Amino acid sequence: MPDATTLLRITIEVTSAIIYFILVRFMIKPYRLTGEARYVGLPLGFSFLGISYILSTLTVSQPYYSLAIFSWLQLLIRTFAFAFLATTYYFSKKPSKNTRLLWDITLSLLIVTLITAFLLLANTSESILERYHYAQVYVRIFNVFCLTYVALHTLRSHIRKPDPATIWIPLGFILLGISQYSFIFFYTDGSLTAFYGALAIRLVALAVFLSVSYQTFYSSEKKEDK
Repeated sequence: MPDATTLLRITIEVTSAIIYFILVRFMIKPYRLTGEARYVGLPLGFSFLGISYILSTLTVSQPYYSLAIFSWLQLLIRTFAFAFLATTYYFSKKPSKNTRLLWDITLSLLIVTLITAFLLLANTSESILERYHYAQVYVRIFNVFCLTYVALHTLRSHIRKPDPATIWIPLGFILLGISQYSFIFFYTDGSLTAFYGALAIRLVALAVFLSVSYQTFYSSEKKEDK
């Protein structure tokens, strides 16, 4: 029987996965309405994040068996998701007809680089726990850079076209970045305050995205129906 701490972790991971998939349901609507490929990047990125937290749930609930399988897999998928989001936002400001080839090349290089990096980490002389510990630190730093870029990009977009709803979008990404940054302190100093703070901040960030998505898509649909 899992202890209270493990049950709390499982609850948080499951909640995170559910919220991410709810967000995907909202975010896929612009693509369904327009059929434009530029609208599919965001729901795909959030789908990868949702999948990574399903794997995190398995990692927490079965720590001994899953350390060599689900732990590394969820870390790879989540890192890819943040890099994918940053790449999506970067190419979103470019003319679509000039970006298809660059997007395909960048995405392929991204996948190859991440897989290669994880294979190198997985085959070092340290124990699996040490390798996973080091990978967590490097990955969180990389994730912070990706989320910082996305936050700045969305903030610039809001400044160009101010809207009361869109100001919350960069805030959500900033909070996700702070969450990833807090995990760095946990893996370097073993701070439980940083660890649980990171989990709490992640939930706040997801609540922000959920609120924005509801107001943007569901509320607008209700207005149209009237």
